[in-house]
Amino acid sequence: MKKFVHIYDTTLRDGTQAEGVSLLVEDKLRIAQKLDELGVHYIEGGWPGSNPKDILFFKQIKKVPLRQAKIAAFGSTHNPKKSVEKDANLAALIKAEVKVITIFGKSWDLHVTDALNISLEHNLELVHNSIRYLKKYSDEIIYDAEHFFDGYKKNQEYALKTIRVAQDAGADCIVLCDTNGGMLPFEIPPIIKKVQKLITIPLGIHAHNDSECAVANSLMAVRMGVNHVQGTMNGIGERCGNANLCSIIPNIQLKLGGQCISDEQLKGLFKASRFINEIANLKSWGHQPYVGDSAFAHKGGIHVSAIRKNSLTYEHISPALVGNSQRVLVSELSGRSNLLYKAMEYNVDLNKETPEIIDMLKQLKEMENLGFQFEAAEGSFELLMKKVLGKHRSFFDLVGFRLIIEKREGDKVPISEATIRVKVNGNLKYTAAMGDGPINALDKAFREALISFYPNLKEVKLIDYKVRILNDKQGTAAKTRVLIESADKDSKWGTVGVSENIIEASWQALVDSIEYKLLKDEERDSKEESD
Repeated sequence: MKKFVHIYDTTLRDGTQAEGVSLLVEDKLRIAQKLDELGVHYIEGGWPGSNPKDILFFKQIKKVPLRQAKIAAFGSTHNPKKSVEKDANLAALIKAEVKVITIFGKSWDLHVTDALNISLEHNLELVHNSIRYLKKYSDEIIYDAEHFFDGYKKNQEYALKTIRVAQDAGADCIVLCDTNGGMLPFEIPPIIKKVQKLITIPLGIHAHNDSECAVANSLMAVRMGVNHVQGTMNGIGERCGNANLCSIIPNIQLKLGGQCISDEQLKGLFKASRFINEIANLKSWGHQPYVGDSAFAHKGGIHVSAIRKNSLTYEHISPALVGNSQRVLVSELSGRSNLLYKAMEYNVDLNKETPEIIDMLKQLKEMENLGFQFEAAEGSFELLMKKVLGKHRSFFDLVGFRLIIEKREGDKVPISEATIRVKVNGNLKYTAAMGDGPINALDKAFREALISFYPNLKEVKLIDYKVRILNDKQGTAAKTRVLIESADKDSKWGTVGVSENIIEASWQALVDSIEYKLLKDEERDSKEESD
């Protein structure tokens, strides 16, 4: 029988302590639903004693139907100067009316004497009294032994005494916390082994990532028999973040042979990771294990040749297990295998005997040498491939465009205006547009000129625009690379342009973006007609 591990998510509380992260109540409710759908067992909603937002969350979450997750409220042991009955923090936890309450207390004597300014014995009373009091009002009390590992290393006897008091007071689970995130994996087992001789109730682990070991430390704890793991989605949290559940969950499930969520729920990990980043307004980390865009991306020709025969040659798991997918990148490192893989992906008739494949590979490497980067602009690469094969047509002809940037007295920012003339099937169209900068104005005018001919361009949005200086020693005459990411209601695609003139580089990327959209729609319509 597989060992079962409970997952305790603290994204909504500890995760929001990350720099640049702020969630509205509605955001927290949506994330809670997604976490429940993923299959986590506990969702720590916040600290009701600290702010009105968290108080409102605990009121609103009662109206949200959850499949399995238990909502936990977080707080601390009572104020040393007040009794449990008169402590506002404990009162707020009770008022939250949740089935699970998590409180933290001091395990490191340094924090007791220097932060709380009380005696070591008084701190033990705080832990005992708080847990015993809250036990009357909640089904389950989880005790977070804050700074436990640091406290153990400095004063082993006292650190152990704090958790024994918590157990005696009625805690249902004791969580050992590496609050400063400084522990290394080899230090974890002997300490847990010592704790297990003393504590008979379930144990948990709560690790921070300041030494880049939060995931490793959590997994070491699981190997030692700990069956309650705390962390955040995508590892967000204060300073360097918390233990990353997007790595912990699949590692437990796929590497350690444990069970924490169902196999079907595990397939939702990729989407859950993206969903939470979107709600938190965070950019997804491309190189994040398991759920990053690059987690199963291959660039070297030898690697691609191997995975086409057997993906296990360069992939430690099947990406589908976590809802991700295999990707093959194209660059100056590409070989025929890369092109054949991409041709299959684009549904292009190409094999190793196709004569154009040599020209295609040569042109790719020449353009990469000039500064083009197709690994992040697969829309441009698909167009390039079809142009070489003679399977591309022009959807319009540029007659010309003009950009005007004017700075007048009293204007806060310069005014940008673009005019453009294009021909579609011999019909001339002239438009003008204002924008937030010259490229935005050009983008607006360009699409406005084409919409009367291609109404589906109304769906297209430019969602990202990046400029990279390729040879900075040339100063303002340096060659620039522009990467554009566009999207419609169904998909996203990247395009690229390179020139010493940033307007020209942007124009190249814009043209590819529009042509890619029109080409894909044309192919879709053709397929539907044939079906």
